[in-house]
Amino acid sequence: MMKSVNAVMPTSRRRWLTLPRIPLLSAIALVVLLLIAAMAIFAPWIANHDPEALAPAFRLKPPSESWWFGTDAYGRDLFSRVVYGARISLMVGIGVTLLSLAIGLPLGLLAGYFRGLDAILMRVMDGLMAIPGILLAIAIVSLSSAGIWTVMIAIMVPEIPQVVRLVRSRVLSAREEPYVEAALLTGTSTFTIMTRHLLPNTLAPLIVQSSYICASAILTEAILSFLGAGIGTEIPTWGNIISEGRVYFQLKPSLVLWPGLFLSLCILSINLLGDVVSDALDPRLNKKVSK
Repeated sequence: MMKSVNAVMPTSRRRWLTLPRIPLLSAIALVVLLLIAAMAIFAPWIANHDPEALAPAFRLKPPSESWWFGTDAYGRDLFSRVVYGARISLMVGIGVTLLSLAIGLPLGLLAGYFRGLDAILMRVMDGLMAIPGILLAIAIVSLSSAGIWTVMIAIMVPEIPQVVRLVRSRVLSAREEPYVEAALLTGTSTFTIMTRHLLPNTLAPLIVQSSYICASAILTEAILSFLGAGIGTEIPTWGNIISEGRVYFQLKPSLVLWPGLFLSLCILSINLLGDVVSDALDPRLNKKVSK
C-alpha cells in the first residue's frame, strides 16, 4: 500500500504548508507600510523641493509638474512636506514603542514576580491610567520646550502602564507552572528564572501590543501637533500640516486631504498587520489550522 503524501512528507515541510495564508487586505497593508517607510527613509531623494523653503509668490498653487500636491499658504511644496512628515511619524511611533517596552517590560516582570513590589508598582500604574493619555501628554509637553524627544516621552508615559499590566498578567500565570516551581526548588537564581523562564512567555503578546502602541503613538503625535502642543511648525509633521491647512480647508481641501490620507493609511496598515500577528500567535487558531 502506498503511503499518503502527508505520511512521507517531512514534519517541518507539512507545517509550512499548513500555515494560514496572509489575507489580501493584510498583504496590501504590508505593501503600503513598506512604501511609507521607504518614503521616509529616502525623503531627500523623493522630495522635489525643500519642505521648509518659503515662497509667498507661489502660495496656494494647484497641483502641477513643479508642485505635485500644490503649495500651502506660505508657498511651501505640499508633497515635500508630506514626505518629510512620514519621517517624524514613523520615528515617533517606533521610538515610543521601544521606550515603552524598555521601561514597561522590566517593571512588569518585577511586579509579577515580587509580591511586595506588585502592590506599589500597580498603584502607580493605576494612577497613570486614571489620567486620559492625551491630557497627560499635553501636560508633560507644556512643562518643557517642544521637541521630538519631549513629544516621545510625553506619549510614552501613558503607554507604559499597558505594557506593565500585560507583562505582569503573563508572569503571574507563568510563575505557577511546574517548570518554574522546579527551577525554584533546584536553587536557580531569580535573574535566571525571570529571563529564561518568565520572559519568553511575555514576548508573543508584547509583539502584538507593540503594533498597537506604534499606531497609537503616531496618532497621538498628530493630535498634539494639530493642537499646537507637539513638534514646532518649522519641522513638517502630518499633524501640523493638517493644522495649518484647516484654515484654508474650504478654499483648498487638499491641504488637509493629503496629510490626512497618509496618516490614515499608515495607522490602518499597522493595525491590520497587528491583527495578523495576533491571529498567527493565537494558539487556539493554530490548533484549528493544524487539524
